[in-house]
Amino acid sequence: MTAPLTPPPPPHDQSSHQAWQGPPPAGEAAGEPGEYGQYGQDGPGMKTELREGAVIALVVAVSGVLLGLLWLWLAPHVPLVGDRSGKSWAVYLKDSEGEQAAGVDGTFTLLALAFGFLSAVAVFLWRRRGGVPLVVALGVGGLLASVLAWRLGTWLGPEQDVIAHAKAVGKGVTFSAPLKLGAKGALLAWSLSALVVHLGLTALFGPRDPEPPYEDGPYATPPE
Repeated sequence: MTAPLTPPPPPHDQSSHQAWQGPPPAGEAAGEPGEYGQYGQDGPGMKTELREGAVIALVVAVSGVLLGLLWLWLAPHVPLVGDRSGKSWAVYLKDSEGEQAAGVDGTFTLLALAFGFLSAVAVFLWRRRGGVPLVVALGVGGLLASVLAWRLGTWLGPEQDVIAHAKAVGKGVTFSAPLKLGAKGALLAWSLSALVVHLGLTALFGPRDPEPPYEDGPYATPPE
């Protein structure tokens, strides 16, 4: 009686149902830049992101100087005129129906929105992966830049003491009112614009995390 020629079945190996994965590329194994840029799939790390966020907040805040100068240059002037009655002085709007005061606030808001857009694009192009520290830095830096621009424009603008200014130019002579920001909510325009634009760019053009391979299921790769 002869032994059966059918070989015994191979031992059950659970690893046969798992997806085969090749070794990582040599560059990535050595910690060099790979598919996800110079920081790898998990990003640069929290310490590096915090450091980059601090730099971004500082640069954005300092750029508020440019916003203040542009606001001072482009904002419409509110004409005033002084009148003297005896020893007392009074200052009036030369054009009581003019919209120059609203134009001052509108100019600041439009400029802040434009600066927020530009800063968000610059940050996204510099670090496409984004991150919470970068977004927070854009918001904080935009607010600081707006406050700096507001104070700088007010300081460099026409004299704040309108009575003294009226006395200096003389009775009936038109002069410009101090540069003031009536709508304080405009100070948030830079931050809101930067946050919306940066989040939109990250959602549309930011890198995507790779989908994990299917280890089991009808589409799993059969073992060789």
